[in-house]
Amino acid sequence: MLDIAKSVVFGVVEGVTEWLPISSTGHMIILNEFLSLNQPESFVNLFLVVIQLGAIMAVIISFWHTLWPFRRRGNEGKLSVDPAKLKLWLRILVACVPAAIIGLLFDNYFEQWFYNAWSVAAALIIFGVAFIAVERFNKGRQPKVTKLSQITIPMALLIGVFQLIAAIFPGTSRSGTTIVGALLLGVSRTVAAEFTFCLAVPVMAGASLLKIVKYGAGFTGLQIVILAAGMLTAFMVSLAVVKWLMKYIKQHDFQVFGWYRIGLGLLVILLYVLHVL
Repeated sequence: MLDIAKSVVFGVVEGVTEWLPISSTGHMIILNEFLSLNQPESFVNLFLVVIQLGAIMAVIISFWHTLWPFRRRGNEGKLSVDPAKLKLWLRILVACVPAAIIGLLFDNYFEQWFYNAWSVAAALIIFGVAFIAVERFNKGRQPKVTKLSQITIPMALLIGVFQLIAAIFPGTSRSGTTIVGALLLGVSRTVAAEFTFCLAVPVMAGASLLKIVKYGAGFTGLQIVILAAGMLTAFMVSLAVVKWLMKYIKQHDFQVFGWYRIGLGLLVILLYVLHVL
């Protein structure tokens, strides 16, 4: 029962930090040091990734009308395809290419080299500074892209390159890097967040399924319950966080998240120096 309760806490943290540009991986690594599951390390590593499936379902539901490319037309209700949404999916898939290729080839090496307190702290601070710098640079400037349909394939590919940074360095934040990249390309905050959420669906689903395939089917009954509890919690919390963030960025910029990242990065360094991490 204690591990199930812990998985709920992990689900809350995942649901909040996955969509805010403050690094879910960094928070999960820190939380795992203080509230680790009493399970084999291989299962814990799987859990910290697969719990994202709950967060993904929240995005699918929240952006269903944006992502679902099929529609029924006419009195007979014939199924047809929306060309605009197919174009959006093309851009989403193009943006996934850099991280998919590099991630599949070097995922184990990245975990070995960069999944440590120093890397997480550095990524938190560097991209915290980047958020503040980009927002101040863009202050007073009018974005060139104010609709998802205005994102071009070259822009999508460049945003995918920024996403690749998050695939390599834990603590960077997938949503953080893609939003920073989009802002630098002249995309509005709202569209940058929307595209980031849409981009998360194939990226996070692919990463989770890859972990499950590598792990195999050797789950105990308790482990299945732990995964279900964590994913369900992440799903419910994500629904609220996504809705709140889309309202927040209509009137505010991302600088507050930059300052938060810097503070958290310094805290990680302090905890490491004190030998807590």
